[in-house]
Amino acid sequence: MDAKTDADVVVIGAGPAGLMLAGELRLGGASVIVAERLERPTGQSRGLGFTARALETFDQRGLVPRFGGLETSPMGHFGGVQFDYTVLEDAHFGARGIPQSRTETVLEEWARELGADIRRGWEFQDLEQDADGVTVTLLSPGGERRLRAAYLVGADGGHSAVRRAGGFDFPGTPATRGMYLADVTGVSIRPRPLGERLDGGMVMAAPLAEGVDRIIVCEHGTPPPGRSETPEFAEVAAAWQRLTGEDISGGGADWVSSFTDATRQVTEYRRGRVLLVGDAAHIHLPAGGQGLSTGVQDAANLGWKLAAAVRGQAPGSLLDTYHAERHPVGAALLSNTVAQGTVFLGGPESQPLRDLFAELIGIDAVKRYLAGRVSHLDIRYRIGTPDVHPLVGRRLPPRRIRTATGEVRTPELLHPAQGVLLDLADAPAVREAAAGWKDRVVTVTGAPLEADAFGGAAALLVRPDGHVAWAGSDAETLRAALSRWFGAQETTGGSETTGGSEATGIPESV
Repeated sequence: MDAKTDADVVVIGAGPAGLMLAGELRLGGASVIVAERLERPTGQSRGLGFTARALETFDQRGLVPRFGGLETSPMGHFGGVQFDYTVLEDAHFGARGIPQSRTETVLEEWARELGADIRRGWEFQDLEQDADGVTVTLLSPGGERRLRAAYLVGADGGHSAVRRAGGFDFPGTPATRGMYLADVTGVSIRPRPLGERLDGGMVMAAPLAEGVDRIIVCEHGTPPPGRSETPEFAEVAAAWQRLTGEDISGGGADWVSSFTDATRQVTEYRRGRVLLVGDAAHIHLPAGGQGLSTGVQDAANLGWKLAAAVRGQAPGSLLDTYHAERHPVGAALLSNTVAQGTVFLGGPESQPLRDLFAELIGIDAVKRYLAGRVSHLDIRYRIGTPDVHPLVGRRLPPRRIRTATGEVRTPELLHPAQGVLLDLADAPAVREAAAGWKDRVVTVTGAPLEADAFGGAAALLVRPDGHVAWAGSDAETLRAALSRWFGAQETTGGSETTGGSEATGIPESV
């Protein structure tokens, strides 16, 4: 890092996406400062879980035990029409009952342990970027401060100040309706966990904790709130009574919020040395915990690439793949949430569409398609020649393999956020081809314990974010893939390394 630089990367925002990115950057060897305008976490949680793929992403970094007991449900929905997600292998509707505040606590503790510098009470003001880096102006508890970094990442939510200061275009559709959310205390509320469509709109209710119920109120005709407006509990209680006939005004609320159906996405995820992740890049109607989950996956995709760039090991086009891979995922997210909102929140005019969805979901192929969309397990990046192997571009499925030192789950191999070469056919030529990248790619030789666990592949090259970059047995195409994703090979090494890695604590060749 340049002596005049405060950090390799400055991240604005300490939500799930920003904190996940901070941890990823530290695992990749980059220094990072996270600036968050709030002096302390609010403890409020719009999200109460995350998708199956987000759970896998946390598993890849060894974070799952930190959440305590995790509950997943095979039953999920699309637009309020319920069906069994296990029609798709490895799929479920996601982890349930995990408040966003808990996710943020887990990720902040992890990022701090890895050495991330998290500064609360630091509010972003402006940015100036040039060919060599970005100068960020912030308002800190001690006054105005300027930080210099090689890159700046906006993870500061739907109203992102970094997005505006960076000049990003943010097209889409404005909000057409307002909806309320409240965590209600002091009154008993009948559960309506999947939502209930009534003449005047839709309501949801579910117990959140002892004596606390989460309710959502979507009343037809409610205008979108102003950006600075915070609804009062009396407004929520009145809307609830109009829709359900139940009087909850004698209770109170731990907190009240509102949201809308605004749908927007930036046209580019990177402008020079400024990048965006999570809600800073895309906003949409909440549906199935997909917003938090997509932000976490944005961070997992970007972190290792940005760290390689500041280490000087990234091929010139590597950072461009962040937009190329994640923008289509964001666009698909917006499409499916708009569709769900049309089905779920529409009035009587949407009833034929709801009836049609109920019929279509009886077809297994439709179930598999929708489950893949909402679980995010269907994501496939365009990597290399199409159809070289079904796994190329997709995430490495969580499977068990037997190695010389024992059994291991594939997510465990990704804990250090390094590349992994899975040698599944004990092929010396494949291992030798990867020897020049042994500082960035761990070679693991083993046999799958499940039949056809990896689609018959002899070997797989897996990126640090868990997506397969190459499959086959040809040493030449493997070296090309290693160069594309991990840069030039070492000039000092030539033989395969079989000892342990002091930096990661795991064997480089198992």
